[in-house]
Amino acid sequence: MSRIPSLDGLRAISILLVVVGHWAELRYHSDIAGAFANLGVRIFFIISGFLITTLLLKEHAKTSTISLREFYIRRAYRILPAAYVFMLAAFVIFWRDLRWIHMAAAALYLANFDFAHPWFLGHLWSLSVEEQFYFLWPGVLKRWFHHRVGILVSVVAIAPVYRIACHLLGLRGRADETFPAVADILAIGCLLALSSHRLPKIKTSWAVAMFLPVVTVPIYMGVLRFHLTPALLFVLWPLMHLSIAGLLVHAVQRAYWFLNVKPVVWLGKISYSLYLWQQLFVFGQHPRPWYLMFAAVAMACASYYLVEQPMLRLRERRLEKRKLLAKFAEAA
Repeated sequence: MSRIPSLDGLRAISILLVVVGHWAELRYHSDIAGAFANLGVRIFFIISGFLITTLLLKEHAKTSTISLREFYIRRAYRILPAAYVFMLAAFVIFWRDLRWIHMAAAALYLANFDFAHPWFLGHLWSLSVEEQFYFLWPGVLKRWFHHRVGILVSVVAIAPVYRIACHLLGLRGRADETFPAVADILAIGCLLALSSHRLPKIKTSWAVAMFLPVVTVPIYMGVLRFHLTPALLFVLWPLMHLSIAGLLVHAVQRAYWFLNVKPVVWLGKISYSLYLWQQLFVFGQHPRPWYLMFAAVAMACASYYLVEQPMLRLRERRLEKRKLLAKFAEAA
């Protein structure tokens, strides 16, 4: 699949929000900075829902089905090697502070259900959410393809109720990282992929209007110190998520130059590895010096060029081999 314009640029913005937000949250004890780091993760979720669903819809349109086996293999090549290299390094460096349950939860992508995870594995909650999404959504889409919109709308409606239930049961905090608590964000990205070809061109004035809640809602969250309110649950968060989705469509439609210049695209490409490694250099139990952000970028480059790229080349060679075998089978 050819690259979608501006997506790497949006990934770059997302990872900058995470890295700078995490650093500033610790340095200045700023809940607002932490809320903007959280915003970066939410943007990643919407991009993921949009991109994965777009890929699955293209496959279904071409073959009238979805190969779950091939999907999982493609994702494994893309996601697992870099993540496991990071986990192995973290396990070795911090082995004195680890229990087996933390390592097992991280390795099995269940860190978002490990409420006692140590700080250096804390960011793996969002990657666990992503993996759970990859595991569930393709099978659901394949099995109930004709009910896809209804399923996604139900998820968007149910997730706030789940979050309220968690808080009423005294599970406030890390329970917000469990998959059902954030499934609506991914679902909005999926709905965007289902409807993007029917959406009209979004005007710049509309994009400016959508930008406002994307900026003001995290500030509101920070002022509240992440305490939930009915307004946040049922009005502000949905408005922010829909605005992010609208801005994504606008960015793809307009293909703004600043989202598609080489340095920005490059940062978007290494964003996965940078997300993995930034936790050790910009977050933690004590404030970090600003220059450690560059150390995080250096580790991300090593991960991207020495782990991610070789594994993606292996994936491409496997795909070419499968295509060649299919041609031989047709010829026979």
